[in-house]
Amino acid sequence: MDFELKTLALAAAASSQRCDLLVLLVAEGFAPGPEALSSLAALALKQGDLQTRAGSLLQCYAPPGVAARRVALLGAGDGGAAAVRKAVLALAPVLKVRGIKQVVTLFAQAPQPEAVGAAVRSLAEASYVYTSTKSKPEARTLARVVIGVPAPAPVRGAFDTAVAVVAGVEFAREWANRPANHATPTLLGEAARSLAKHKPIQCKLHGPAQVAKLGMGAFMAVAQGSSEPLRFIELHYQGAAKGQAPVVLVGKGITFDSGGISIKPAAGMDEMKFDMGGAASVLGTFRALAQLKPRINVVGLIPACENLPDGKAVKPGDVVTSMSGQTIEILNTDAEGRLALCDALAYAARFKPAAVVDMATLTGACVVALGGVRSGLFANDEALAAQLQAAGEQALDPCWRMPLDDDYAEGLKSHFADVANVAGRDAGAVTAAKFLQRFVGSYPWAHLDIAGTAWKSGAAKGATGRPVGLLVQYLLAAASARRGAARGK
Repeated sequence: MDFELKTLALAAAASSQRCDLLVLLVAEGFAPGPEALSSLAALALKQGDLQTRAGSLLQCYAPPGVAARRVALLGAGDGGAAAVRKAVLALAPVLKVRGIKQVVTLFAQAPQPEAVGAAVRSLAEASYVYTSTKSKPEARTLARVVIGVPAPAPVRGAFDTAVAVVAGVEFAREWANRPANHATPTLLGEAARSLAKHKPIQCKLHGPAQVAKLGMGAFMAVAQGSSEPLRFIELHYQGAAKGQAPVVLVGKGITFDSGGISIKPAAGMDEMKFDMGGAASVLGTFRALAQLKPRINVVGLIPACENLPDGKAVKPGDVVTSMSGQTIEILNTDAEGRLALCDALAYAARFKPAAVVDMATLTGACVVALGGVRSGLFANDEALAAQLQAAGEQALDPCWRMPLDDDYAEGLKSHFADVANVAGRDAGAVTAAKFLQRFVGSYPWAHLDIAGTAWKSGAAKGATGRPVGLLVQYLLAAASARRGAARGK
């Protein structure tokens, strides 16, 4: 989808913008002018057919004085980013109508940059259609979106960032939505390799032999029940001097999770194709970085494999040796994501990172705790935690800080290994994070449990692309902070 930021006043837009749909966002405090669009909105508000509350919608067909074929008046609440997002998402059924190819979106009042960014991201989210494995797909018809504002310069940065985030989110959604036989570890590796066509990005793929040489015994244990060969994916974005310590992003890439020998119930198991949502978010973030080109170095690590119950599969009670040298008693083979991640976290240390952030659809316990609204955030560093929380709020991709008290690790003690991979039902999201923390070392680290936010079930079933928005915002802020620090020296 193409986005364009354009100078448009309401009067000129009404008469000049011949499009399939013209959207006017009307916020609280709206003061109508004499032009056709303002008069139409004012009349609708007066008659009570439109409210300024976010999400209120009134459709009109070819109103007098307006060149657009259809007009949608949208209540935009206080006009802030969250309200604009809610408003635009209410437009989803309209955006997916066949024949809506070009949309012009206007603000009845001069918008803040954050509101413009929210409009861009939400228009893409609301019009997204998955088509890859359909024989006769009803493809997204919306091809071009014009965002009209009185003065583009103040909102240009937010607009450009949002357009890049859309590219990253849609890349992540595409790969997370694909069925497991269309998104094997090998194919996921090829998706990562495709990102290397963008000059700042390099990709290295490690196969089973290389992973064995690295000593990733925990990761290999997860993969041994599948005939699909594992891949350890390594991405590099070089946006700053080589000597600058990178941020390392680690994404869980279990392309299908049956639970292994500790097999999951059949109902809903199809959704375990989404268990590589963390990996998809790493890929999507790199796609956005390629477009934005911030001055920062980023490494992406994805341990990708399937977790299946073959005769060769790891068994409950087996003990494996991780890359760090720590031995792990596998009490539950369905707690496999942490086994793949712990070796990737150990590998991350070789880059002497400024920070490491891992993303994983890790625990049902986090879904119970936070639902699908906020991702769970665990961190061993206060500054990193604050930066990620702030980025999430700004990107409308929020997270919530969870505890990491040492007492939570008591249940991970094992009679037969250095650590067990589970600690019972209580505080399951926390004990999973405590397990990962053992493999982190001394660098600043954060873990995002996205089990509740990476996809939706039910009528809206599908990947969300979260937390690409959060990660991109965090990296842009980190790049800006480093530039500021360098200038201050």
